[in-house]
Amino acid sequence: MLPVLLALLVVAPPPDTSWPHQDLRERMVQQQIAARGLTDPAVRGALRSVPRHRFVPEVSPELAYADRPLPIGHDQTISQPYIVARMTALVRPDSADRILEVGTGSGYQAAVLASIVDSVYTIEIIPDLAASATERLRRLGYHNVVVRNGNGFDGWPARAPFDAIVVTAAPDAIPPPLLDQLAEGGRMVVPVGPAGGPQDLTLVTNDDGKLTRRTLAPVRFVPFLRPEP
Repeated sequence: MLPVLLALLVVAPPPDTSWPHQDLRERMVQQQIAARGLTDPAVRGALRSVPRHRFVPEVSPELAYADRPLPIGHDQTISQPYIVARMTALVRPDSADRILEVGTGSGYQAAVLASIVDSVYTIEIIPDLAASATERLRRLGYHNVVVRNGNGFDGWPARAPFDAIVVTAAPDAIPPPLLDQLAEGGRMVVPVGPAGGPQDLTLVTNDDGKLTRRTLAPVRFVPFLRPEP
């Protein structure tokens, strides 16, 4: 059985206003987010406040805020800022929401979500990444995030249902347990497709118990990992 790592919580920390990081984030939001038509003020505010450079400390701050994904070890990546912002906006986060994230990685997407919503439950299958994300989020003050090392295919039944689900790795097909854990009125955003093959960013909504899927754009994500037999 995989170990469980928890970080217990309350509210998002104040934004990092140190120079030059604040300027780098503002430039990132203006050039990569706003320029591409993403207008949600809460999402823009979250991208302005979360210190992305702290989630990829092995690269320079300029590269941390660049318009590109970056490696975080274990053949995993942190998505480019625009993809993080778009996926966040697609689930229409609200201050009262409880959100499930599958694929914690470095913890950056969880921190962005946590800056907007009530609570984030995030699952990471790679123990080292789960441990480092737990410590990083704790150190940065994201006390409304709970990190678990486990199998994201099964979701988190004990905390379900979720107002939104964000999946940051690409399964061949959407795991049925995640569909079951989406609350009435809930939204899920997930890249779907084979590793190295065509993948589609997909939005799932639950309206009156009816699940509707909409394909939005071609994307390229790391594959959705499952435990070895």
